[in-house]
Amino acid sequence: MLKLKVSLIGHSNSLPLAQAKQAATCCYQETMPELETEETEKDIEFVKKKLFKTGHHTTIEHSYFTFVIEGVAVGDVTFGLHLTHPFYNSDQRSGRFCSEMFLKPDFESIADYLTAFWPELEVDKINAVMSFIEEGISLYQNNLKEAISVTAKLLRQERPNWNEEMVLAAAPKIAQEQLRAFISVIFPTALTHTIDLCTLVAMWESAFSPSLRFLTEQMKESVLGKFPNLSFMFDDNRRRKTDWACEMATMSEGAGRKDCLTLFSPELMNLQISNLGLFQPPTPDLMHPVDKLLFTPELMDNNIASVTQKILISVATMGQDQRHRTVERSTPFFSGYFYVPPIVQQLKLDSAGFFKKWLGLQDFIPPSMFMTIAPYGAMVCYEKRGKLGALLHEQGKRLCFCAQEEIYNLGRQLRLAIKQRCGDNEPLLKFLEPPCYHSGVCAEGARCCGRNIALRENPTMDYFPQRKV
Repeated sequence: MLKLKVSLIGHSNSLPLAQAKQAATCCYQETMPELETEETEKDIEFVKKKLFKTGHHTTIEHSYFTFVIEGVAVGDVTFGLHLTHPFYNSDQRSGRFCSEMFLKPDFESIADYLTAFWPELEVDKINAVMSFIEEGISLYQNNLKEAISVTAKLLRQERPNWNEEMVLAAAPKIAQEQLRAFISVIFPTALTHTIDLCTLVAMWESAFSPSLRFLTEQMKESVLGKFPNLSFMFDDNRRRKTDWACEMATMSEGAGRKDCLTLFSPELMNLQISNLGLFQPPTPDLMHPVDKLLFTPELMDNNIASVTQKILISVATMGQDQRHRTVERSTPFFSGYFYVPPIVQQLKLDSAGFFKKWLGLQDFIPPSMFMTIAPYGAMVCYEKRGKLGALLHEQGKRLCFCAQEEIYNLGRQLRLAIKQRCGDNEPLLKFLEPPCYHSGVCAEGARCCGRNIALRENPTMDYFPQRKV
């Protein structure tokens, strides 16, 4: 039985059509119209004909809905809910730390998920997919104990300010974080997801996979259960009927360029910097604890300057990267490579052999399923572009040792690339750093990463080393 569930748990405290009407009429009246507490047929027609059908949809952005979504595949979040648009606020169960589902997997529910969304697939093909998923879990479970031991050793080296209790507490979490490279993103997660009415309608119309169509239909139905007068906004004739899925790279795009299937580091390529001369340096108080970079008029010239990069990262890190919604991204594609994290490298597992089994499935299953069962370690490639304000916000988070290893190392590559391009005295470099670099104090409080902050005072030492954990 499919365990995917969508629940509406919160919404704007006004009627959506009344809110839209009030927003629209305030633009054309000398006095502010009151917000009505009832919706009449006349109100429905007003919003339908004068606002919705004419495309004046800023008026329906005032209504927000908060959903709890349980039992959804991680892949349907990374390649679905979070890929389809940037206009959301989402808090997702951490795949870095919530490991119980990997230790006691519910394979029956996963098989139900597959058959629910791809009912046309024969049983033997479903079984082949399940065999791949189970093998990934086996690799994870059989090597977790050794991975924890390796992680503890590395933590003692990289985080000298941690005591032994902190090392032993963190080692299992970081070990599972890196070992999940073998686990399929079909595994379920949960999230609290808030979007506005305009976004809900657009998501529902453009849903591009079987699971995303199901999710947005459940979201629509739960909203209409509360606000039935909104039904005119959802027209099946406008809804997308075709699927989309990440494509696999061609040789010209880089697949096979190293004659191997595995990579041991994320990669940054094709760095482009525009209008860097317009950069206006912010003061530290504008960045932490409240980020005011995009709200400060003296820094608006930073909206003209931008950094563009092409990146090659794992699906796991793509999910982390999507958290920065002010950064623009191109359509992702599978690179044909598998990311082997540092801890997994030391275990000397057959990562390439495992990855080949996933690649072999693409010949006989639908592309949308192939995407949704990708291992966390499968690497995707896309371009990203951010204004300098967005870049500073992103790197302030990602160059902290509390960030996941791979996304930190990608941020480190960006910092080095800008340093090589522009020189050691480039003013921007002073802001591509975590708060502790200029303050000498960890901003994470009890979650202090344990790095050696004293290194910042020694010009011969590297405050941004390549991390293993």
